[in-house]
Amino acid sequence: MTPKHSPVPTAPDHDELELMLAPCALACSAAESHGIYCGLLASGVAAPRERWLAELLPAGSAQGADGRAAALRDALLALAAATDNALAATEQAFHPLLPGDERPLRERADAVHGWTRGLLYGLGIANLDAAGLPPETREVIDDLTKITQMDLDELDESAENEAALTEVLEFLRVAALLLREQDRPARRT
Repeated sequence: MTPKHSPVPTAPDHDELELMLAPCALACSAAESHGIYCGLLASGVAAPRERWLAELLPAGSAQGADGRAAALRDALLALAAATDNALAATEQAFHPLLPGDERPLRERADAVHGWTRGLLYGLGIANLDAAGLPPETREVIDDLTKITQMDLDELDESAENEAALTEVLEFLRVAALLLREQDRPARRT
């Protein structure tokens, strides 16, 4: 008898999750919601999934008249499981949940901005104390903060901006891994 293996969870599609999140009171994008989860994971907070769902799904939202709330919860749990597996696999397996490369640069840059905001929010709600982190990790958090301060209003489709976005994406991927690998996250009590 061959042992059954549970299937590897697949992250929901960015656009599908975006549509599911649209009616939520939190007004959180798919990218931002993924960033929040990654921030909670990086902080080392207990029960990150439950904490994340509590942020995204207000009390009582599990009972949707048409099942939309349950579908959203299922999609978020699939995203969390896929993220956990990607972070545990290899450095190359983890990627922020963002729109595809075929989308306009501005839309992708907005999503990167939202993901980064979400990551910092996740660290914040976990009471991460940046002052208690090693200097290189504090520098990463400072760089993440700078990303959230980027002015995207006049971003145009150019090879230079495309290359810059690619560099920022690689930085985000590595930053999430670095923050997650901290031995003892510094949390305020």
